[in-house]
Amino acid sequence: METTALTLLILLVAILYSSVGHGGASGYLAVLSLFAFPAKEASTTALVLNVIVSGIAFCNFTGAGFLNRKTALPFLLGSVPAAFLGGYFPIHQAVFDGLLACAFVAAAFRMLLPLNETPVDKLKSPKSLILSMIGASIGALSGVVGIGGGVILSPVLLFFRWATIKQTAAIAALFILANSLAGLVGRLVSGQLLLGNLTPMIAVAILGGWLGSSNAAKRFAPVQIKYLLAIVLLIAAIRGVTRIIQ
Repeated sequence: METTALTLLILLVAILYSSVGHGGASGYLAVLSLFAFPAKEASTTALVLNVIVSGIAFCNFTGAGFLNRKTALPFLLGSVPAAFLGGYFPIHQAVFDGLLACAFVAAAFRMLLPLNETPVDKLKSPKSLILSMIGASIGALSGVVGIGGGVILSPVLLFFRWATIKQTAAIAALFILANSLAGLVGRLVSGQLLLGNLTPMIAVAILGGWLGSSNAAKRFAPVQIKYLLAIVLLIAAIRGVTRIIQ
């Protein structure tokens, strides 16, 4: 029963996150924390699933012509080295729990935000250095906690009007894919790559990633599911804060 519930929640997370170009790591971490997975195994598992789902989302959104390479490249140049370093250096459990709780709250807030579209002719063109600095900051956090950073990057892109909603999805998918791979390599090099039985989770992640992102290339994800996931994330954040206090 527990395994069934776990795989169904992973499927739900993959469908929802991939529909906006995300890999779902913050959602997977929330789910895994509810099932008492060890921190290092949970964060590594989330990165693996993130690579799979964000890779599928990237293919679907890029294939539909939504990737803006001029905006995406500076983010990657700053984020990938930072994500590697974040994944390489181990951190104290209490610090990990605190950062993870913050990531959950940020992800939940992102799920509750309305998606405000900006016409292409109203988009702004920021300097590459600014994009790289933002990318490095998000990448460092991503590598440490075990997320791809899309839940932070997407609101930034939309708030500053640097990309349309679907361009944001394509950029976020590439950003998450690259950062997740860098974080995994960092953990591998430092001997922190701890994995359990991933077969059921990988199977449903592939299915969910394809269903969410392929449909989202034409339409958006249901709002009701976004709100449900936001609740799960907030519950996981409260659990993380409770562990710190204890």
